[in-house]
Amino acid sequence: MSQPPEPASPEPQYPGTATPPPEYPGASAPAPPYPGADTPPPQYPGASAPPPQYPGAGAPPPSYPGAATPPQYPGAATPPPYPGAPAAPPPYSQATPAQPQYPAAPPAYPGAPPQHPQHPGAAAPYPGPGPQHLAQPPQPAPFVPRPAVAPDDLDYRHEGSRVHVAAHQRGADATAIGQLATQIPGFLVSFAVVAAVAVPLFGSVVGWLVVLAWLASGALVFHRPTELLFARRVVKLRAPLAEERARLEPIWREVTARAGIEADTYELMVENSDDLNASAVAGHVVSVTTYSLNRIPSSNLAAVLAHELGHHTGGHAWAGLLGYWYSLPGRIAWALTRGLARIALAVASVFSLAATGILVLFMGMFVVFGFIVAWYITIPLVIAPYLLAYAGRLGELRADQQAAALGFATEMAQVLHHFQAEEDAAKAYAAAQGKKLKEPGGLAKLLTSHPDNYTRLRALEPYLQLPR
Repeated sequence: MSQPPEPASPEPQYPGTATPPPEYPGASAPAPPYPGADTPPPQYPGASAPPPQYPGAGAPPPSYPGAATPPQYPGAATPPPYPGAPAAPPPYSQATPAQPQYPAAPPAYPGAPPQHPQHPGAAAPYPGPGPQHLAQPPQPAPFVPRPAVAPDDLDYRHEGSRVHVAAHQRGADATAIGQLATQIPGFLVSFAVVAAVAVPLFGSVVGWLVVLAWLASGALVFHRPTELLFARRVVKLRAPLAEERARLEPIWREVTARAGIEADTYELMVENSDDLNASAVAGHVVSVTTYSLNRIPSSNLAAVLAHELGHHTGGHAWAGLLGYWYSLPGRIAWALTRGLARIALAVASVFSLAATGILVLFMGMFVVFGFIVAWYITIPLVIAPYLLAYAGRLGELRADQQAAALGFATEMAQVLHHFQAEEDAAKAYAAAQGKKLKEPGGLAKLLTSHPDNYTRLRALEPYLQLPR
């Protein structure tokens, strides 16, 4: 059954049909939108003028002067107004618009100096590809602790002049000989220990060769490569850096020139330490701490170096090291014996108190028997540490006198006052904390290798020429 025809209605116009849309010159109604149109929209009168501002745009888009086809606006909610509309677009220049200008440098920081505009013909400060940025404002440099170099107040008497080299470069004074004599009992014990181990272990021929090799090994104390290896590995010293050597060598050469000693005879080394100290190591090594190198005046550093040179020229350094080397096997045997005795006592205490008492009684009888039978060795071994400490104190006083004789008495006294001030400050700090520094007692004082500071200062008084 056929339906009656519906009344005819006008067919809607779609963008892109063969018939172009009508022109709207001066029309008050907005033009229809052209979403997705394949053909360009109609030409507008006054097309040479730039297109109007688009609603909702954050910044004005570039204009298209004289363009035949304006940009498409797919899905636009409201088409742009056309010429003749109630709201006229703002006038735009028909000249080619300039591209948007971007800042050539980041925004100035607060407190930065004002930047002045650059002349158009001036060259860029940093030629090269890419955008050029102005230099960053100066920022404060991060704090990097650097060693403070103390003033150079030394009187260089021999700088650039001929140096008189003394015929007697080094030797062994009474202190060095006393150190060697004190080490004789320890040497005999060590010799017995080495022979008792080497001969049964390697046989009579090879064993005695081992003993002879041990006796000859003492010459390594004067072998410079061995000394440097000992200083680096055992004493933890290092070679000075270039800047450290530049400060240290002129002072050392002045000290050796005053003493008539060849400066190149000894190796200068550095110890990383915050203490004011120096040391004479083996036969040819003189070391100073980084504190002494960087924090005290060069005159005081010269006094410290002269003190260590006195240890070397007096033979204190090599005599002490040689005695220690030859007594080392005996020290090791004694340490092993004490360790075994402690283990035996610990094991005996597990079983019974009576077993522990019997073991202690047996050890005491053995010690007494050793004193009676070999008193000429055991007694010197017992008193040897006290004798060595006494010889060390004498060596320190002699080294102070050596520095004073070279003209560093006042500077040596200043160093000793510094030592005493550090001790007093440590005591005051402990007292403020409610503590008390433990000071050595009667026998412990006899085992110290250095005299107290006041004793050393009194020994320097004849060289200070104090007014009476």
